[in-house]
Amino acid sequence: MKRYFIIYKPYLVLSQFSAQNNKQTLADFFKVPKDIYPVGRLDEDSEGLLILTNDAQLNHRLLNPSFAHKRAYLAQVDGAITTEALQQLENGVEINIDGKMYTTKKCVAQLLNDAPLLPDRKPPIRFRKEIPTSWIQLTLTEGKNRQVRKMTAKVGFPTLRLVRINIEHLSLQNLQPGEIKELSEQAIYKKLFNPS
Repeated sequence: MKRYFIIYKPYLVLSQFSAQNNKQTLADFFKVPKDIYPVGRLDEDSEGLLILTNDAQLNHRLLNPSFAHKRAYLAQVDGAITTEALQQLENGVEINIDGKMYTTKKCVAQLLNDAPLLPDRKPPIRFRKEIPTSWIQLTLTEGKNRQVRKMTAKVGFPTLRLVRINIEHLSLQNLQPGEIKELSEQAIYKKLFNPS
């Protein structure tokens, strides 16, 4: 039987169920059948939306680059980000992927006027009174290793906190870090592939 879950992966948790170097994994937070695995991953120091399933077809459609799909991230960056930096992000920047230079695809980069309503991060971002931070939303159609962090660093504004909030029209739905919600096959496919 195919099953589908969405989770809010907490900060400093590996996107896997198998143990590794005494680090926290998904198994420390989520009890699911043994044949359920994450679709893709979020870096250990990133947080937010992750899909867990045993549906191989869904896994293929979301991970194969030929089926480009939108993923939206909220990123808190170091410094008061400029319009020029946002335009550079949107047009594509050159980053290092596995030792080779790669130009990112066009994306949508927006400055948020107010900090988003997110759960507190534990431990919190180190507050520095003299250095401002900015929140941006980035919507990408690709998912290279540590891509958002590499992109914001390239334009001079390193990422301090990174939260994936959407995959296509599938969202975190008010989940808190470490929470899980089961969805039907119909519901998850509709939000990912047929939002109309």
